[in-house]
Amino acid sequence: MTLQPKPSTGIARTERGLAIAGTRITLYDIMDDLKAGYPYKYTRDTFELSDVQLQAALDYIEANKIEVEKEYQEMLQNAEEIRQYWEERNRDRLAEIAKLPPRPGYEAARIKLIQRRMQREAKKQ
Repeated sequence: MTLQPKPSTGIARTERGLAIAGTRITLYDIMDDLKAGYPYKYTRDTFELSDVQLQAALDYIEANKIEVEKEYQEMLQNAEEIRQYWEERNRDRLAEIAKLPPRPGYEAARIKLIQRRMQREAKKQ
């Protein structure tokens, strides 16, 4: 069953999926923040939404929880397939780039990046 939002809800179906009417912000963007546990104000300010727009999105998600969650999972699956496609397609080129010698004049920046990468990896473990 495909959801057909009512115009009065402030939610519209676009080629990108369910979106806040008059914006390019999808309900899936809002759901990413919800699932990450971000506060209401953070989400509102990040997407530059009014309280009314964000509340309309939250109300719509709550009222159509099962259908919206199903579309959200489909969107996540599609995004993962696209990521894997490009990762595979660019694997050889990225390997070539990695073999290139560092550009002169960027030694300090390169050291800083390596240190940050090591810190990030240490946090994961």
